[in-house]
Amino acid sequence: MAFKLTLTSWSLPACSLREAAGIAKVLGIDGLDIGYFYGPALDKARLLAEPERVADEVLEFGVALPCLYHLFGNTLGDRNLADRRFLDQNAADLKQAVAFCVRAGVGVIFVLPGICNPGQGRREALAESAESLKRLLPIAAEAGVTLTIEPHVHSYLESPTLVLELLDKVPGLKLTLDYGHFACLGYRQEEVDPLVSHAAHMHLRQAKSGELQTKLEKGTLNMAAQLATLRDAGYDGYLALEYTHQDYMDSWYDDILTETIRLRDVVRGWEVA
Repeated sequence: MAFKLTLTSWSLPACSLREAAGIAKVLGIDGLDIGYFYGPALDKARLLAEPERVADEVLEFGVALPCLYHLFGNTLGDRNLADRRFLDQNAADLKQAVAFCVRAGVGVIFVLPGICNPGQGRREALAESAESLKRLLPIAAEAGVTLTIEPHVHSYLESPTLVLELLDKVPGLKLTLDYGHFACLGYRQEEVDPLVSHAAHMHLRQAKSGELQTKLEKGTLNMAAQLATLRDAGYDGYLALEYTHQDYMDSWYDDILTETIRLRDVVRGWEVA
């Protein structure tokens, strides 16, 4: 099978969105994931106010737009889904984000699951987040857009077991899945594999215990095995190449362009073999 590749726009923080789209095309990468971050950022306020107009602008770049990373607030904790005080506001914003996606041909939105807010443990945060997602999921589904959540370091959702529990509580919910967040926390790759059948979008990068991101030859993820797991699960979504240059998890030290190209070549080489 041939995997569809996409580049995350936030991997190129010094570029404009047009430049990021151009780099994706030059590298032979099929698409560009978009969000509200760094130089390639969409203007979130404009998108929420004029979703169709902003969609028309980004369509001019001539590249597929597989996924929108939508952050409800301005930080991981701000207006997070485990705090239902903001549910009405989040639902209103999601309707506008979905309208943008429909116009721009974006098939997937990913949001973050939430954190342990004051007074919450993981179980309480999961229960609150599940109720939020039950409200939000139909907003996207009714428009033909797939709403996903990304389990990540510093969320309440840091174990494969908890992810499966959330999926059980919210029927129809899908994942944007990054093995790196689990490898960073010390989980073995085979413990993450069962989540692939629930994935609608994938983030791909090398990682190891204690490091969310590392150079291809320095990590512990078996990329060939991961690609085979995706194939065997019948995964037909995009693989997003997501090396980053940012403060989150101290991801400052990799040559983004080099590692992106090397990872692209790993995927293409595995397919040819």
